[in-house]
Amino acid sequence: MAASETVLRVPLGSLSPSCNLASSFVNSAHILSFKPVSRTKRSLRCTNSDEFSRVSKTVARGNSFHTPNCALKGKKLVSTICKCQKHDVEENIRSTLLPSEGLSSELKSDLDEKPLPVNGSLSSNGNVQSVGSKSIEDEAWDLLRQSVVFYCGSPIGTIAANDPNSTSVLNYDQVFIRDFIPSGIAFLLKGEYDIVRNFILYTLQLQSWEKTMDCHSPGQGLMPASFKVKVVPLDGDDSMTEEVLDPDFGEAAIGRVAPVDSGLWWIILLRAYGKCTGDLSVQERVDVQTGIKMILKLCLADGFDMFPTLLVTDGSCMIDRRMGIHGHPLEIQALFYSALVCAREMLTPEDGSTDLIRALNNRLVALNFHIREYYWLDLKKINEIYRYQTEEYSYDAVNKFNIYPDQIPSWLVDFMPNRGGYLIGNLQPAHMDFRFFSLGNLWSIVSSLASNEQSHAILDFVEAKWAELVADMPFKICYPALEGEEWRIITGSDPKNTPWSYHNGGAWPTLLWQLTVASIKMGRPEIAEKAVELAERRISIDKWPEYYDTKRARFIGKQARLYQTWSIAGYLVAKLLLANPAAAKFLTSEEDSDLTDAFSCMISANPRRTRGRKKSQQPFIV
Repeated sequence: MAASETVLRVPLGSLSPSCNLASSFVNSAHILSFKPVSRTKRSLRCTNSDEFSRVSKTVARGNSFHTPNCALKGKKLVSTICKCQKHDVEENIRSTLLPSEGLSSELKSDLDEKPLPVNGSLSSNGNVQSVGSKSIEDEAWDLLRQSVVFYCGSPIGTIAANDPNSTSVLNYDQVFIRDFIPSGIAFLLKGEYDIVRNFILYTLQLQSWEKTMDCHSPGQGLMPASFKVKVVPLDGDDSMTEEVLDPDFGEAAIGRVAPVDSGLWWIILLRAYGKCTGDLSVQERVDVQTGIKMILKLCLADGFDMFPTLLVTDGSCMIDRRMGIHGHPLEIQALFYSALVCAREMLTPEDGSTDLIRALNNRLVALNFHIREYYWLDLKKINEIYRYQTEEYSYDAVNKFNIYPDQIPSWLVDFMPNRGGYLIGNLQPAHMDFRFFSLGNLWSIVSSLASNEQSHAILDFVEAKWAELVADMPFKICYPALEGEEWRIITGSDPKNTPWSYHNGGAWPTLLWQLTVASIKMGRPEIAEKAVELAERRISIDKWPEYYDTKRARFIGKQARLYQTWSIAGYLVAKLLLANPAAAKFLTSEEDSDLTDAFSCMISANPRRTRGRKKSQQPFIV
């Protein structure tokens, strides 16, 4: 469908090398012409490829990344590389890693003292070179910087894994939205802001793409799961090449599941960028405000569900394979709540957003009440469920979701400590998933979805069950693992999610950073310090695996990628926050007094306690 849109044509020779993406769109001094075109032909094209080739190498200034100019063409973000650059089939698909000529003088000087290549880079014979006497933290920073992906000469993210000895790349050479979050936070805490800014703005451009799978298009506002930089021949001229961003919205993913969490993480990172840098200009941009609203409208759309929680399919978050989390998984609810809180802070007041903000506030109150009231589990609650009456047809029902006491698993009775508790993994009619899911519980603390009392109880639970949840390597993604017939039915006999492996009870070092933020927020950093110290004993020796297997996390995961970027970044974020605990406030949300008052009102009006129709209004039940 054609639309009247504006084309900005910018000769690169007229722009300074440090001109960023935002200024190339808004600085009218550089606009040569306006021309209405169709949506599919929208473009911002570099008109001088030789000049661009020179400019794109100027990447970093002042120990931080900067954004040169780029092009936006049709449904591809495009950049012309060079007139003389011939198309090579071997370069058709590639990720552009951190070039030495793109480093700032300060950063280059710093790296001269710690010469590259380092662990994770290739030597002439293709083997990983020795780290030598470097500290684990120095090694981690070198590896993280080597994972940086460039587009149009600008840093825009980090690849999922950078294992030089892996023969099967699959999609680990892509930039995943959720995987980049700890990398982005690490760069923010280090004062290197531009890579995060670029990531936010480029992924925003990908949001508006129209994607279809089997003639069906997902809802407008969906963020991609990942994207990749590709080099392809320039249209109409095989002697030239251009870079394009190729996103995956789930149509190429295993199971073809849309990434529900991508947009939620994007909002959370956007707010962290503003808090950390003090630069609110990014979140105040019209296109960014529109992007936030599109995500919110997608999440707040009316449906058939009776609950305020977000209804999703299996595999729509970090646990991206079939693991029985379809319905209302805690991880999605915690991220959903956090994104709503962050969006409420960032949305600019205007006439067109009044209804959206009202819907957002109403959802926050209802979601807060629902999770705290119905997902909470401790010894007292288990005993209450054990004595539930079933088949209650009443407005005053205690057992609202018709949970059968026999659902209480045998492992839970002895596993639950006398002190502490946690939020269960899922809740649906006649079904409670009693498993402990780490990310959902930790982010419920960070976002204040859990109450202050519940947050401390979750950390009490972690300490009480340290041997099970942490053991030899932090942190179990969920506990316990599905085994036997339960594993065969729920996972479909998934060979990757075997008991105590991968998403089925595996230990993921990247969860260190969420544990650290939660611990610092609750004034208990010693929990994170203990976990980081434990990880440091072997994570570098083991070459930064993606995950660990077995009950005590003693083995490197059987299919785990080495030099996994978010394992590296998760460790760095944990170290940076422990060194500067005050920085954790960039990521946390404090409990809102208005929400607390509304929550108290809902507690007092809870149907379980007070609700009931007046006798004169009692209907006949046939």
